[in-house]
Amino acid sequence: MTTLSRPRIRVPLRAATLSAALLLAGCSSAEPAVDPAAVEQHGGDVEGGESQHSEGQHDGGDAVTLPSAHVHGVAVNPADGQVHLATHDGLFRFEESGPVRVGPVIDLMGFTVAGPDHFYASGHPGPGVDLPQPVGLIETTDGGRTWQALSRQGESDFHALAASAGGVVGFDGTLRFSSDGTTWNVLQTPVKPYAVAASPDGAVLLVTSEAGPARSTDAGITWSVLQEAPLLQLVDWADGATVAGVSPEGTVAMSTDAGATWSVRGRVTGAPQAVGADLQPDGSMRLLVVTEEGVHESRDGGASFSPVPL
Repeated sequence: MTTLSRPRIRVPLRAATLSAALLLAGCSSAEPAVDPAAVEQHGGDVEGGESQHSEGQHDGGDAVTLPSAHVHGVAVNPADGQVHLATHDGLFRFEESGPVRVGPVIDLMGFTVAGPDHFYASGHPGPGVDLPQPVGLIETTDGGRTWQALSRQGESDFHALAASAGGVVGFDGTLRFSSDGTTWNVLQTPVKPYAVAASPDGAVLLVTSEAGPARSTDAGITWSVLQEAPLLQLVDWADGATVAGVSPEGTVAMSTDAGATWSVRGRVTGAPQAVGADLQPDGSMRLLVVTEEGVHESRDGGASFSPVPL
């Protein structure tokens, strides 16, 4: 197993690549920020049905065409084992017929799975959606069909979210932690985060940045920059010890000691947009990486990838 280290002479070039990825990943909204007084009017559920219509197509063998040009999150819903994509055009669930939109059209800039049918998200409301701009932290407990506004409505557009047993971590220009989804504490980091991931118990946090990943083993109180780690763009936890990461160039790396050290496993074609890792009932890891070419899946620890659905 080869340990992936970051040659210091190449850091500026690769950091520039991550900067470009950050700019490309951002979705802006033309709508102005709402009047704070109007935020109080938005407290109930926002509903939306399921639509069989999407921009994606399914050819039965190769990767499904993405239902949106901007994918901000990918995860498996523990309730049904189906792949979900959080996109600029809402939440999509992968079925045999292809991606199906679930719930209202919300530009889901941040997205994380907390449990079966239980997701947190952030971003911007679509036309006709009765949520503030930005939506702050929102929650669904029915797989994305309806969403409830929790906190920071009209204030926060979390571009990165991670849920754990300890609570929710989000980045909206400032890294914040909430144990209940309503009250927040600021976490000080030695780097400006791009993506964030949390161990299942919430004790270990990882953020990616232009300076390399930073790691906390005390829920964000203290941090260390991982000088020997690869310059990762996206990371996600599979279990308490296993973390998957992907670089701006598509190199896949794995850690089996909660992000302390990393090793190269393989490579995915295309610029990464989202990554998701989870442990299967048989103990194996399922790794999902979204690029502009589609959704790719690995069942061998990131060594090789196949299109989704198979």
